[in-house]
Amino acid sequence: MKPNRFDGELSSVARLFLSVSVTVVALASLMGAAGAATGNMLLLKLHPYLFFIGFGNLAILILNRYLTAAIYPELKIDPAKQLRYILTVQLSLVMITVAVTMDWPILKAMTGLLLMIVVTGPLREIFTTLSVPKIWKEVSVRYYIFDVLFLLVANLGLFTLGLKEAFPDQKIIPFFVTQSSYFLGSSFPLSISVMGFLYTYAWSRSSKRELAKRLFSLWFYIFVGGVLVFLIVILAEYYLGMMLLSHFLLFGVMALLGSFAIYLNNFFHTKFHHPALAFLLSGLALLFATSGYGIMNIYFLKGIHFGTVPPLRFDRMWIYHSHTHAALLGWITFSFIGMIYIVIPSIVRTNSLETLRSEMALSALLGEPVMKKAFKQLTVLLLSATAILLAFFLENNLLLGVAGFFYGCSVYYVTFNLRGDIKTV
Repeated sequence: MKPNRFDGELSSVARLFLSVSVTVVALASLMGAAGAATGNMLLLKLHPYLFFIGFGNLAILILNRYLTAAIYPELKIDPAKQLRYILTVQLSLVMITVAVTMDWPILKAMTGLLLMIVVTGPLREIFTTLSVPKIWKEVSVRYYIFDVLFLLVANLGLFTLGLKEAFPDQKIIPFFVTQSSYFLGSSFPLSISVMGFLYTYAWSRSSKRELAKRLFSLWFYIFVGGVLVFLIVILAEYYLGMMLLSHFLLFGVMALLGSFAIYLNNFFHTKFHHPALAFLLSGLALLFATSGYGIMNIYFLKGIHFGTVPPLRFDRMWIYHSHTHAALLGWITFSFIGMIYIVIPSIVRTNSLETLRSEMALSALLGEPVMKKAFKQLTVLLLSATAILLAFFLENNLLLGVAGFFYGCSVYYVTFNLRGDIKTV
């Protein structure tokens, strides 16, 4: 049952994380939908900040820490500290809302500074508890730790973006600090966490786990290194480098998608239909779409300087919007909903991380009705996400608004679906 007040239990924080994080994603989606349908520029400007600041920080500070601590128990979780993280992120959402609404860039910078301070806490705990060789020993932990580092850099980007907007005539802050680069940088931590999760709860448990370990170790260097080099070639406006890297990463995503589809087919035939894995497969499919739109985006980017607003010609902006939304509403959100369907029930049922550490993490922790409803939720999400991408191509704001509304409601449905089975609210 729902506690009347915070009782200091791990499960209580997990419930709160579920409620707040899902609400943030749903609210950002509904605000974007309303902005598209009504032409309200404030809503259109504000909703991506809510997504990245709210969901981005919560996912890495809370969910990512569960996954890391499940592998290394010495990284103890302090529920009271996690509660402070959640409250601080909520405060930052209020701050950024006021900053964007009132056009106060200094407050935007202060939001970034606050979040930077918050993220240094988990980083300090990790590197004072675990040695670098121990971190490098576990493939998935490499992904999780780099996510926290990327999140720190992303919050630094928000801080410098606010300063640049407040003092536009100052030349100290580099030219590449823009809203686009901040949003781009904020998406990487979330992406890398999903890769670590896929390895931990899928490939590492397969019959060919040694091969999977080697391939995912290699993919870590390709994916993380490729992302970093890609940022450099974008800033250098090196067109050939952008094209080569984007195609190289696309082939990697294709291999990941194909192999996971085979894994999922075997899992469903030998065990049961796990909705979380279906969400993760759908996320990978939309990552493939993201990569394809990204290549199209680069093709039409030729001759346009980085930081130009808009980043593409007006008649090609549907490609840019499709690329970003396939990544955020597709790859990242679909994948994290799948992770939530595994992680939250595992924690709430035992008030510990023991299930996540065992082979039971992919067992039927949820009742049959909940799993069936999760598949229905996935169907609505896929249809609404597809309609959103179609709306960008057709430049139909009404379709965009309606599809975004259904998408936001479908995201929020995860709280209702889990409520009856694990009594999360």
